Amino acid sequence: MNNHASSRVIVGLSGGVDSAVAALLLQEQGYAVEGLFMENWEDDEAETYCTAAQDFQDARQVCEQLGIPLHKANFAAAYREHVFHYFLDEYAAGRTPNPDVLCNSEIKFKAFLDHALRLGADCIATGHYARTWRTGNEVKLLRACDESKDQTYFLHAVAQAALARTLFPVGALLKNEVRRRARQAGFANHARKDSTGICFIGERKFSNFLGKYLPAQPGRMETPEGTLVGTHRGLMYYTLGQRQGLGIGGRRDAAETPWYVAAKDSKRNVLIVVQGHEHPMLMRQSLIADKLHWVSAAPSAPAFDCTARCRYRQADQPCHVTFPDAHRCRVEFTASQRALTPGQYVVFYRGDECLGGGVIGEVGEAIMKNEMTASLRTRSVA
Repeated sequence: MNNHASSRVIVGLSGGVDSAVAALLLQEQGYAVEGLFMENWEDDEAETYCTAAQDFQDARQVCEQLGIPLHKANFAAAYREHVFHYFLDEYAAGRTPNPDVLCNSEIKFKAFLDHALRLGADCIATGHYARTWRTGNEVKLLRACDESKDQTYFLHAVAQAALARTLFPVGALLKNEVRRRARQAGFANHARKDSTGICFIGERKFSNFLGKYLPAQPGRMETPEGTLVGTHRGLMYYTLGQRQGLGIGGRRDAAETPWYVAAKDSKRNVLIVVQGHEHPMLMRQSLIADKLHWVSAAPSAPAFDCTARCRYRQADQPCHVTFPDAHRCRVEFTASQRALTPGQYVVFYRGDECLGGGVIGEVGEAIMKNEMTASLRTRSVA
């Protein structure tokens, strides 16, 4: 689809520098470019916490400078149904979801794509740092050239048909090159900071926001041995491996080593905490993932070796993948992994290619209990 003036592409403009330069690059390549601004969240406090109004003005300014039309679409209903409800359900179940993955697969590369096609577009484009490569009838998802900005972790669940109609113009550039192009083009947002988090939370305090939708249930904060060390505000406010916000001061019966969240006992509403960044309860060497999605064809072999990431920006971890059944995979890591978190995603890679991924389901509740029991036995023997 490159270098065809007849090819109409609609760029998802967020108001940020990356999508602005994506539109610029496509226009230079000869595409008939248009912009589209997405509204994905509405509530009474949106204007206070979300920068959507300023984002729209920045997107409009870019379109005016490029001389291209700007569309506006509201996907808030679809966002609530397909992303936000899942987000709440996961937190209510004691897991820690990553809504950005669903936002991509359900909104940016589904609702937006469908809307763009209805407007007559041949394809869409975004400012994501990723690349695609067509081979035969398949489209492969490749890491961005700027590995520090690579976003394939968040894109691994995008449907193959959507990738086939998507362009990632900035995926071949380094971030400083993107800012340089924006500055040369005279875009006012050329020095704008990268957005963090998700718009419906914005700059507001996360615990206050979540508390509006899920009732908090304070409870005991205990060591693995059952010693009470504090009170938690609600299990949903904590994630495995977390250090900040525990409120455990100095204790005469404990060392000064920092405390970390090691487990959530949902049945008793107890938060288990341990001391030490590399405490054994924080370390796991395997996981079970479900809700699998493969970028192109599903693996044909009953097992394979690759690398994986269990969180964004994590270094690639060598692993061995097997399949207990058609809907799940077991991942055995070469090295122990810290704070594997149910609800987060494990994403697989082979070199620059993103193979796909799934939702971390079991880091082994039974394993966790066995390790806890073993720990207690060791302590009692000592």
